[in-house]
Amino acid sequence: MAGMTLEQLKIFLAVAQNLHFTRAAEELYITQPAVSAAIHNLEQEYGVKLFHRIGRHIEIAEAGKLLQVEAQKILDQVSLTERGLRELNNLQRGELKLGSSLTIGNYWLPSKISEFKSQYPGIQIDCTLANAETICVGTAMGQFDLGLVEGDVKPALQNTLEYEIVASDRLQIVVGQKHPWFEWGEIDLSQLTQTPWVMRVPESGTQQRFEEALQNWGINLNELNVILVFTSGEMAKAAIENGVGATGISELMVKKEIQLGTLRAIRVIDNKEGNSAMTTAGYAYAEIVRPFFKIKHRQRFQTALSKVFEQMLISSMSDGLHQHVSVI
Repeated sequence: MAGMTLEQLKIFLAVAQNLHFTRAAEELYITQPAVSAAIHNLEQEYGVKLFHRIGRHIEIAEAGKLLQVEAQKILDQVSLTERGLRELNNLQRGELKLGSSLTIGNYWLPSKISEFKSQYPGIQIDCTLANAETICVGTAMGQFDLGLVEGDVKPALQNTLEYEIVASDRLQIVVGQKHPWFEWGEIDLSQLTQTPWVMRVPESGTQQRFEEALQNWGINLNELNVILVFTSGEMAKAAIENGVGATGISELMVKKEIQLGTLRAIRVIDNKEGNSAMTTAGYAYAEIVRPFFKIKHRQRFQTALSKVFEQMLISSMSDGLHQHVSVI
């Protein structure tokens, strides 16, 4: 019994994805007869039909659906194994796949990548930016060696992913020069419901933390006058810089604008009883501090590169943040 080969699996997956023998051949830079022969040999070897031929078209059969799932797993594992073998050269070559939520990827992560590249210049780093939810799902699916997010992991993924705090960030309530709060500099909690708001989409880690803070302050999101919802913090920042709304945004994103005076961070006075950090006026300022999480799959093979980068992030963690969270 000859058994299936990796080359046959690659050809089969190309056909399954294209549902077309010629397009699969073009994608793999081989001849169409070679594709047909590979599929025919698999079907003959195991006595199954992988595809139904219907006129000039094909449809994947039940056996084909099973093989498609398993073949992808096999080729993914082969790819990881090959990467692991290449790394046995003292990390002089290799590839690191990172997924990062937008704020972290645009403002915090670049310096970490630069530091890593200075130590391992031969390593290729592929970093994908998306919202926190997309990065969590991608890490669970094996698309990324490590993920970096500021949002929560959905309950459905908590048994799949483990995560650890590697830094922290503050969210600030920010307004532009046209907003009346710009001259005030600080407001009471009760005034948060008295202005238009520019928000991020619910999948955003920033938005999740901001809504959580509002709830902790006893403010229902439905009480806010939300006039705009954006997919990116840059869009939210631009909208309030030129308008009269307010937004909750990472201090990393608005540092330059605050220094230039085009935006102003507004302090929120929390006059509730029980606060210990009091101002000179006898009140506490309500702050929103959020952690940055490094996430990884609990069971997938972790490459040496991934381990080294992970250790670099942990070692650079700020004092007071050495708290490992594996289950929420």
